[in-house]
Amino acid sequence: MGKARFLIARKVDTAMIFITAKFRIKPEHADAWPRISAPFTQATRSEPGCLWFDWSRSLDDPTEYVLVEAFRDGDAGAAHVGSAHFKQAQQDLPQYLVATPKIISQTVGQDDWAELGELAVRP
Repeated sequence: MGKARFLIARKVDTAMIFITAKFRIKPEHADAWPRISAPFTQATRSEPGCLWFDWSRSLDDPTEYVLVEAFRDGDAGAAHVGSAHFKQAQQDLPQYLVATPKIISQTVGQDDWAELGELAVRP
């Protein structure tokens, strides 16, 4: 079999902080999670250094939500973690969780989403 080919994203002068986190919600709160997390989500999206902060629900496990977020740089990430709404979320959200969320956090040498060339849409 041939090896998979992956496109390398273009390098930019800045490096964003790219985070993906999995949240396991207690079953009785899973449907309400978008409403429960809305104040935190809205406050984070309004941060000047937040590039995106998007929730998705698993197709395989209705109690699992995946958060994909990005911040302009390390300073923006630090401002997020130091914000009042982050501290409030630390107090408010754990009561709805089955377990501590799992996270992948990386500094990425790009400043936005790149196209997935292997699945290019052509007119």
